[in-house]
Amino acid sequence: MSIRSALLASAVALSPLAAAAQDMTIGFSQIGSESGWRAAETTVTKQEAEKRGIDLKFADAQQKQENQISALRSFIAQGVDAILLAPVVATGWDGVLEEAKDADIPVILLDRTVDAPEDLYLTAVTSDLVHEGEVAGQWLVDEEAGNDCRIVELQGTTGSSPAIDRKKGFENAIAGHDNLEIVRSQTGDFTRSQGKVVMESFLKAEGGENICALYAHNDDMAVGAIQAIKEAGLKPGEDIKIVAIDGVPDAHLAIANGEMNATIELTPDMAGPALDALAAYKADGTMPPKWIQTESRLYTAADDNQAVYETKKGLGY
Repeated sequence: MSIRSALLASAVALSPLAAAAQDMTIGFSQIGSESGWRAAETTVTKQEAEKRGIDLKFADAQQKQENQISALRSFIAQGVDAILLAPVVATGWDGVLEEAKDADIPVILLDRTVDAPEDLYLTAVTSDLVHEGEVAGQWLVDEEAGNDCRIVELQGTTGSSPAIDRKKGFENAIAGHDNLEIVRSQTGDFTRSQGKVVMESFLKAEGGENICALYAHNDDMAVGAIQAIKEAGLKPGEDIKIVAIDGVPDAHLAIANGEMNATIELTPDMAGPALDALAAYKADGTMPPKWIQTESRLYTAADDNQAVYETKKGLGY
């Protein structure tokens, strides 16, 4: 099955569980549109809701937690049947989640987790964020094969679960490999523009010739960094190796063009499993597991990244 088919196959037929979700009104608090992956997640979530006959009330938080909390309180006041929440940061949710619980409105977390009691949300649909970082780190361990390598790191939004866990996983993978050293690490807030700005500061502080590799917590920051590297007169993917996470179309294109080395794919379809779990819960009280894990995959230059780009570019990234 092709990547496009895998992401959209459920649009062909409405499953019994999906049918059970019809006529529901669901609130969706999205972080924003800071990356191509985030835009794709929003598109796919809207598609999944539409084909199930769900009235989806969408709120863009513009990467501010206070906007998300306000949106959740608005959804609660409207008496929605459920809430989908992609939390911008991990902490500070207990109060509003308690309000949703008191109103008997189940909350499902999408692609990120929160530091809150598990009884305050129905389930979390995410990838294994630590594992993603470990895959990135292990790729670099294998790629360098004992050679000394000074690494710069573009972190995601400070305090967010992807930034925390992807950093932890990468550090787990390179631990014990004394030839690999993170010499600079700073947030790029998951955006291309900040990825470029911060990479420019890394190049100025360290000198491009002293940087072996870049690890970015998402592809958008990596794509921004590629531009900074090129403007510094260096060859991204050669002079500075680049590994990042998400598997957005532009990352596959960069790998196909030799300007990036690896990406770990994060599927944008978190809503499909989430809405299936919600439908089963609404139908007969079936409790889902507290964590529904999605698949992650490593792509390198050994894959046909041009073909992957062509299949993904129409998915809303």
